[in-house]
Amino acid sequence: QVQLVESGGGLVQPGGSLRLSCAASGSIFSIGAMGWYRQAPGKQRELVAVITSSGTTNYADSVKGRFTISRDNRKNTVYLQMSSLKPEDTAVYYCNADVAVLLTRTRAYWGQGTQVTVSS
Repeated sequence: QVQLVESGGGLVQPGGSLRLSCAASGSIFSIGAMGWYRQAPGKQRELVAVITSSGTTNYADSVKGRFTISRDNRKNTVYLQMSSLKPEDTAVYYCNADVAVLLTRTRAYWGQGTQVTVSS
């Protein structure tokens, strides 16, 4: 099995920063794209940022210039550095990874989510 565990969420004031981490563990053969999604109350889950195995990144327009996604392949970990946080960034953040177990095609795995609250 494969497990993704997020950490780093919490309460932060507007304009502040947080760094989220998500570590994958288990019977991992390889990991393709890794990303972060978020879901605010009453809204659909949306993509925040994604990074491919080759290092190509894409961001939602709402976070460009403020968030940075990165990965450490030795640790099977993806990070999301969030700066200049706004109240509208408040959501549960989920990490995602396309993971291949030996002799299988990749499939998407999800973390349990971590709450980020931006408020005074």
